[in-house]
Amino acid sequence: MSTRLSVNVNKIAVLRNSRGGHEPDVLAAAQACLEAGAHGITVHPRPDRRHIVAEDVPALAALTARFGVELNIEGNPFAPARPGYPGLLALCEQVRPAQVTLVPDGDGQLTSDHGFSFEGDTTSLASQIAAFAGLGCRVSLFVDAGVSGLERAAALGAHRIEIYTGPYAEAFTGGNANEALRLCADTARRARAAGLGVNAGHDLSQANLAVLWAACRTSWRCLSATP
Repeated sequence: MSTRLSVNVNKIAVLRNSRGGHEPDVLAAAQACLEAGAHGITVHPRPDRRHIVAEDVPALAALTARFGVELNIEGNPFAPARPGYPGLLALCEQVRPAQVTLVPDGDGQLTSDHGFSFEGDTTSLASQIAAFAGLGCRVSLFVDAGVSGLERAAALGAHRIEIYTGPYAEAFTGGNANEALRLCADTARRARAAGLGVNAGHDLSQANLAVLWAACRTSWRCLSATP
């Protein structure tokens, strides 16, 4: 089983948007990542347009297709369309990314900070998964390390999970990541046992990525890092 790196270029867009204009160039940054050997590009176009915007996505889709690598689009499938944001399903219908990662974040969140729970009524989530799968997209669900009910996630039709590694990155900075690593590794093992592929992402960097990979390399399919 190989582990692949998908680079999240959202923060490049944050800098561009804060300055106005086109610099730094998101497409050029994504191309630099791919030329350096990254296996894919990840973006999260939000309704508030604070980083990657819907207009960025077609060019990034064309770039990843030219390199023969994956585009992973993240977003909340329940967020309604509005001016400047067509909705996640409509955007994926337009560009048909290899993977869509469903994330349960609200409009007001600074960044994604929690995953789906598989307790209670998951009918609406199952319907969303089926809609994206119907476009030919692999569907990954954003989850917390230690989440229960991964067998139910598989039954809903998801192909993968993405383990939220923000708490791991924070623990690593604090000098004691052992428990966070254990939770990530255990979640990955349970997901694989349920027939799910395993991604991981959020706040991963050159400083903390190797430690996480070493602890969990037999289970990961894809890691997402932000430059």
